[in-house]
Amino acid sequence: MNDLQVLVLRTAGINCDEETMHCWRLAGAKPTLLHVNSVAARPALLDDFQVVTVPGGFSYGDDIAAGAILAQRIMYDLAEPLQRLVDRGGGVLGVCNGFQALVKTGLLPGGGIGRSQVTVTYNDSARFEARWVRMEVCSDRCPYLPPRGTTYLEMPVEHAEGKVVTVDDATARTLWERGQVALRYVDGSGNSDSYPANPNGSVLGIAGLCDPTGRVFGLMPHPDRHFDHLQHPQWTRRRAAGDPDGLSVFINAVRYWRR
Repeated sequence: MNDLQVLVLRTAGINCDEETMHCWRLAGAKPTLLHVNSVAARPALLDDFQVVTVPGGFSYGDDIAAGAILAQRIMYDLAEPLQRLVDRGGGVLGVCNGFQALVKTGLLPGGGIGRSQVTVTYNDSARFEARWVRMEVCSDRCPYLPPRGTTYLEMPVEHAEGKVVTVDDATARTLWERGQVALRYVDGSGNSDSYPANPNGSVLGIAGLCDPTGRVFGLMPHPDRHFDHLQHPQWTRRRAAGDPDGLSVFINAVRYWRR
């Protein structure tokens, strides 16, 4: 069986690329780390990969806004080849800063809902939120996630600009009805999506979005920081059954593209 070929993009300020590479390796994929300049100079490189990952960090210092400059690079140099990758059955994963960038390119949420209708902005708390959160899987559309209703996922967040907002309530409802709200923040009972369960104030408690195919997926929490059960702050109290929640995102992807 051939290894899943994954491209991990890096640029100035990205600081989660090595963790992301490690997670893909643990999941059984073969990741390659390339600078965005190298890929922009030779977009045909994308033809060699099945999944592209945009990791977390503070790309270009988050100047202007989080992920904004990286989004411009992607839009003007890589939007068309990335879309061709998705059209041929490939996937794109954006984590934290990568999610912010994908939303600001319009690749997320896609499906005719453009950059002017959805964005990611400053947390309602007006401060950097760094802690563990719980999420509910809300869609069966996304191959990176377990089936809806089967489990909750717990991962850390580390961001100051993680609030997903839509131009109006109708846009938010459309995303929900289409199954493009992949993950939402919930409290310990799985009911409330208000602060502090929702660390940033996202509409509908959105923690992750996917495009209409489900294969372009982004989330604010860090799956790359929960690849071992010992990383969970309550690891001594939890029964370590199955894959760590963060690592499961990468394992699910490998299983899907190996079918």
